[in-house]
Amino acid sequence: MNPFVLLAWWLASELPDIRSIRPDLTTPTVTEGAPAAGKRVRQSIPEWQGTAVHHALYLPSDWRPGRLYPVIVEYAGNGNYKNAYGDVSEGTVEGSNLGYGLSGGRGYIWIAMPFVDTVNRRNAITWWGDAAATVDYCLKAVRLVCETYGGDPSAVIAAGFSRGAIGTNYIGLRDDLIADIWLAFFPYSHYDGVRSWTPGDRPADALERLKRLKGRASFLTHEVSVDPTRLYLDTTGVRAPFTLRALPYRNHNDAWTLRDIPLRREARAWLRDTVRAKPGTHTISGKVRDGRGKPAAGVTVASGPTHFVTTDARGRYRLAGLIDGERLITAGRSSRQATLAGRDLTGIDLVYRP
Repeated sequence: MNPFVLLAWWLASELPDIRSIRPDLTTPTVTEGAPAAGKRVRQSIPEWQGTAVHHALYLPSDWRPGRLYPVIVEYAGNGNYKNAYGDVSEGTVEGSNLGYGLSGGRGYIWIAMPFVDTVNRRNAITWWGDAAATVDYCLKAVRLVCETYGGDPSAVIAAGFSRGAIGTNYIGLRDDLIADIWLAFFPYSHYDGVRSWTPGDRPADALERLKRLKGRASFLTHEVSVDPTRLYLDTTGVRAPFTLRALPYRNHNDAWTLRDIPLRREARAWLRDTVRAKPGTHTISGKVRDGRGKPAAGVTVASGPTHFVTTDARGRYRLAGLIDGERLITAGRSSRQATLAGRDLTGIDLVYRP
């Protein structure tokens, strides 16, 4: 056996089991029916209605129509997994826990997102399914949740356990389109690029995905040790606000977030601070006027697949949580190019053409 694997196993065996800590949270069961505050329901985006492809949507217990809520998008670990400590992963959206544990069920919308198996038209419980279809599903589901349930387009966080932790980059940074939607990243247990996880995926591919991080924050944790992830990041030359913390328990599961331990308290504080400060992102603001020069109220202004706001009574808008680069700002059939480069932009005005 690989000596590093033996060392990791020995270190893990010396640590306590997470089940020695009594949970203070129980993840809600997924049910059918309409979403409501404090309820977790099964949903499919319109393109996959009538199939077994689905996500699980949780609206926080303090959810109210008309308000904005940060969104945690979570990907599950691989299914068919069980280890010597009794840790089990079913690989399902129903079995995910991170988003509920990190939020405590309040203040955040939580979506457990599928890996899409296009052949069997169901969720893939191991690995990526069809990666392109998985990306497309995520983009459309996030937009739907922001439009329908008050998800905050400027505060969408990618999270995941094991396979899902790798997926925060493998799927979440797969191309420029999906990379644009995130505010921050919370991968627990494994990380894209530390080693080759799937056939044909090269180190250079993982590095290209990592470069799409563009200065946004990540909270990276792993049971026993985060040293392999730290060493990998040190070799990449990519600089961003990385917080690396080891989980001082031996278990390979996401049950720690359902327990009041110091790491969960730190992770929750990081999440609150990140949503508030939005590191690595900037804003674009301006006014929209109609053809007669009057303020255009109630107009949707957008940039990218999920970043959108509605103008106020004075025609003003403010798009937040945007990464640097060339941005196309649209309002109806009107558009304008803008370049974000390390600072907020103001006075990006448009004349609205419906």
